[in-house]
Amino acid sequence: MQQIDYGIGIIGCGHYLPANVQSNEELCRLIPELSPDWIIAKTGIKRRFHVSADESASSLASEASKKALERAGVQATDIGLVIVASFSQDYLFPPMSAKIHSMFGMKKNCQIIDINTNCVGLVSAITIASERMMHDPSITHALLIGVEVLSRYTNPEDKETAIFFSDGASAVVLGKTDKQKGYQNAKFMTDSSTYESVRMRAGGSSYPAASKMDEEKALYIEQNGLATWKQAVSNLPVVIDQLLKWESLPIQEVDFIIFHQANGFLIDYIMKKMKIGTDKTYTNVEEIGNTGSASIGIALSEAYEKGKIKPGMNLLIAGVGAGFNFGACLIKT
Repeated sequence: MQQIDYGIGIIGCGHYLPANVQSNEELCRLIPELSPDWIIAKTGIKRRFHVSADESASSLASEASKKALERAGVQATDIGLVIVASFSQDYLFPPMSAKIHSMFGMKKNCQIIDINTNCVGLVSAITIASERMMHDPSITHALLIGVEVLSRYTNPEDKETAIFFSDGASAVVLGKTDKQKGYQNAKFMTDSSTYESVRMRAGGSSYPAASKMDEEKALYIEQNGLATWKQAVSNLPVVIDQLLKWESLPIQEVDFIIFHQANGFLIDYIMKKMKIGTDKTYTNVEEIGNTGSASIGIALSEAYEKGKIKPGMNLLIAGVGAGFNFGACLIKT
């Protein structure tokens, strides 16, 4: 890689949530065996956001992107790379990044990429885009989108999934910064030993399923909550530790961490396991639910809005996604 005299950093964030709110009380009418207090005790989640009939992943992504571009002071025609992270995009193909390209009237020399690393989407996208921009100086700005419409793939009567999943979109604009700032490094790892624990089979080449019962199940997200918890608490601290050792950065010198917002208690458990004070993180899963690939970006956008992320910080973003895959990225703000 050629020597460069600039860094690649976050210059604007935005997010968007649909107007429809589902409270725990409303959800419990669909699953009478549950109570609002039980949901909060198990997940910390108080409500979720659901799209209306005329909304889609691309419409949510468009609104989040408009905010991010405005905050970055960047025109859509300045974008040289679009990456969309989603597992509930508008179509199986063509790539939704192409639709974003069309919606915003971007130039022909703008590269598009769709990725599906599940809830690690933004960590993967920042890494891909930053390293791509370091190799190709002609890409001055990148637009990274995380978006999910999970309400359309969640069985509203399944207590393993309906209590968690929500809809929303986030967008991040990367641009050139001072040499010592911006993206520093990233680390990824995979533990596929419980590969089938979170899945949606419909739309894949193994579908249709063998029986009518399987066919109905295949239309929705399936999740083994215990397996997911075990994977997260075992491996997420490991990938973070590997990254920090690689960068020779003590955990005490990390100023702020944004996690994938899967479960409030899970984040608290991991912070305690890593011996990090809860004042060094920001959570919104209580008020928003789990928005999949959008979750890290939404939390990041809100944290910037609230002034919790300041210049000169060592910012860490980290997540766990189905498969299971894990990622952590270090950014100097």
